Amino acid sequence: MHLYRTSILWAALLAAPVLAAPPSVGQPAPDFTLSSVQGAPVRLSELTAQSPVALIVLRGFPGYQCPLCQRQVQDFLKHASAFTDAGVQLVFIYPGPRDTIDAKARQFLEDKPLPPGVHMLLDPGYEFTALYGLRWDAPRETAFPSTFLIDKGGRVYFQKVAMLHGGRTTAAEIIALLPRRKP
Repeated sequence: MHLYRTSILWAALLAAPVLAAPPSVGQPAPDFTLSSVQGAPVRLSELTAQSPVALIVLRGFPGYQCPLCQRQVQDFLKHASAFTDAGVQLVFIYPGPRDTIDAKARQFLEDKPLPPGVHMLLDPGYEFTALYGLRWDAPRETAFPSTFLIDKGGRVYFQKVAMLHGGRTTAAEIIALLPRRKP
């Protein structure tokens, strides 16, 4: 009987989904297509074909609008011109449940107009979050706050995953890592 239970346990473990790990520096960034808050499809590989991308993963709506996410987005928006000057697009990912994500993301952006070159993409049902190994599957959590810099070839050249609410990147930290345009 013990062997039978062990076999069932192994079968269950082998059938369990393997969670992805966040892409590391030097690895290709997994491609994805998500909708913007305005409803337009946006594909990562199409963005990186144009320019490098700073990809910032937020917590979305874990039962409230995360104040640390709001501060982080405000910081990046305040410095958006530095990203534009460096030829880098900013992409924010807002994860959440399918049934409420549109309304919650619009609420999040109420006082945050997005300048050109800045995208807010929706991750309904946490598909992107799972693809990038960032799902924070705990009560009142959604995703680990993270930042990736992705070059025009689609490779990650910077990665930071905060395993807590704090410890996120700042705009200044990322701007210091950006390639400089040649005059």
